[in-house]
Amino acid sequence: MARIDSFLRLVTEQGASDLHFHAGTVPIIRHDGDLVPLPFRTLTDAEARRFLLEILTREQRAVFEREQEMDLIYVLDGVGRFRVNVFTQSRGIGAVFRVIPRQVPTIDDLKLPAVVRKLSESANGLILVTGPTGSGKTTTLAAIVRHINETSRRHIITIEDPVEFVHEPIQSAVTQRQVGRHAETFAGALRSALRESPDVVVVGEMRDLETIQLAISAAETGVLVFGTLHANSAAKAVDRIVDAFPEESQEQVRGAFSVLVKGVLAQQLCKRASGEGRIAAIEILLQTWAVSNMIREGKIHLIDGYLQSVEHDESGMQSLDRALFTFLREGLISVEEAVKVANYPENLRKLAESLVEDA
Repeated sequence: MARIDSFLRLVTEQGASDLHFHAGTVPIIRHDGDLVPLPFRTLTDAEARRFLLEILTREQRAVFEREQEMDLIYVLDGVGRFRVNVFTQSRGIGAVFRVIPRQVPTIDDLKLPAVVRKLSESANGLILVTGPTGSGKTTTLAAIVRHINETSRRHIITIEDPVEFVHEPIQSAVTQRQVGRHAETFAGALRSALRESPDVVVVGEMRDLETIQLAISAAETGVLVFGTLHANSAAKAVDRIVDAFPEESQEQVRGAFSVLVKGVLAQQLCKRASGEGRIAAIEILLQTWAVSNMIREGKIHLIDGYLQSVEHDESGMQSLDRALFTFLREGLISVEEAVKVANYPENLRKLAESLVEDA
């Protein structure tokens, strides 16, 4: 048994999401978004190195020594799977272990809006799942893939770095490829995927121009493409896509994207009021005539205001603040938590006060 295993057992037993194991500090776990130091001594670089290098294969050690960082999946039998990033920092070696739940969650498990299920049943197009690091984008995508896998006969290809949730074929055929192991780059894996008769392609991260171009091309050929971006709102996600292209190509890209995009989910994780677990508040932008026109005409800055004006939309479109207000009304999150992530915190606080007055 590797020495790090006892810490990982503790992480799972405590229901935490991460273990931070860095030279120069004590081990720390992340529980419901908060960092909690463990009662252990401050790690020296030599000690942290012994703990961490022990779980790397000879090939992985060679990569780490050359690159000074690497991603991998670590499997601890009887405990779980962990996404690991090992790196070098100012005080020496460090690593963060992210717990990957044993079961692939369902859309209902995550309490995702009903429109997410409808989007997952789209025949083609482009759907973006966005949010800051650690906002649960991968988990949301896993639930979407599970729903497609359970309800339709399609060929699903996922391209990830690394592969986190493992999907066993149910109704669909599922191909999972890991960048760095099964392909050199996201773009290379995506290019290959287009020759593998896909119906659904999931791109773990649309981080460069070539990957974004290929994702758009795949959607144009009739494939349903899901991709993730680091963006805090639906409008910023659209901006990120367009701005990735040279200025002379952006008008053409806006035209194509306005037709292809089926939806943008921009999520933020919030602590539950019960103190147990977190829940994703999701801003949802859907393809409508108005939205397509704003994108095509380069008026993306109007999207935020448009979403704020949408109330009780039967299609399921909503702003982040509307999602937060719904959680407040249902007692799922506290006012303090909602205000912390809201786009318009003072407006949300006033709406929350109205709930108290009406009670």
